[in-house]
Formats: sequence, structure tokens, C-alpha cells
Amino acid sequence: MAELSENKKFYTVQELKDKGFSYYRMNRLEAEGALRKANKGVYENLSYYGEENDFYSAEAYIPGGVICLLSAARYYGLTNFLPDTVDVAINRKKKVTTLPDWPEIRLHYYDPLRLDLGVREIREGENRFHIFDMEKTVIDILYFRNKTGIEETGEILRNYLKRTDRNPDQLFSYAKKLRTEKILRTYLEVLL
Repeated sequence: MAELSENKKFYTVQELKDKGFSYYRMNRLEAEGALRKANKGVYENLSYYGEENDFYSAEAYIPGGVICLLSAARYYGLTNFLPDTVDVAINRKKKVTTLPDWPEIRLHYYDPLRLDLGVREIREGENRFHIFDMEKTVIDILYFRNKTGIEETGEILRNYLKRTDRNPDQLFSYAKKLRTEKILRTYLEVLL
């Protein structure tokens, strides 16, 4: 009989079924305190002993969500600001009914073009989450600069420009597709 891995934080119902777990067994494991229902399609593995990462919870509670804005900037080391919430982008027509008590998740509703551009899947052992790539993160922060803060926006762009792994062609490509070219050029003129 299949067992739960100590290295996987969340399981979808389908993953459990694929491992040979019946609904009866899932309910028993929940009653025994091995699993906790996160939402109707996901269980939290209470025997998880790996590193804690708030992004795993975001992935579990918001399927199709993408880590964005200040949370993504922090992940890439573009800011020293430590957000007290996890920023997650979702399709603006999507409804989220259940969010965890912790970590606090702030939802940002994106149109499909903005949501589908520049998404990366990060795998850490048996866990995974989706996040915008570094260039898309910078463009989104420029676009939502009034939400994220003008000072933070300037700091993030300055830190991005110092990086050796930056991709200016990709940055300008995203700016053009998302109509942020003028804002990007204005910031670059001020910073350079």
C-alpha cells in the first residue's frame, strides 16, 4: 500500500488516487490526523518534514495562481523588502473560495494575456509552485507601481539592472506586449 512522502507538503486528490488511495482511505487519514483538507481538491500532508515555503501553500490553495509582484521580486533577490503576504496573480474571472489562515495571501486579478506571459514552474524536491520570471516581475511592478510603491519600484529596477543574469531583450519584449514601454523608458532615463 502506498504511503505519504515526508517530503511533499500538499497532495491533490488526483495525486492520492494515482498512488492508490481510495476516498475512504483519504477520509481515514484525515480522521487520524495524517492529512488535513485544504480545499475541495487538495490535502495538506501533516507528516511533511521538509523546508516550509509559503509558496507551496499558495499553489495548493489557488490552483492556476502565479507568485507575482513583491513576493516574486523577493524570490529573485530584487528587493530587501520582506512582504507580510504572498502576492498571487489569478485570472480575473476566477473565484477563490478558501484561503489559508497562514500565510496570508493577497490576490491580484490579471487579464489572461498578463497572466499567461512569463510563467515558470519551480520544483523543489517533490513540491512545486508557479512564479513569473524575473523580467515579467519587473514589468508587472512597473505597471502596478502605485500599488507596490514608487520607492520599491525604483529599488527593484536598480537591482535588476545590476544583475549579470538579466535579459533586457526579454524585458523590452514584455514591456511592448503589456503596453508598459513608456513607463519603462521613463524609469530607465531617470536611473541611467
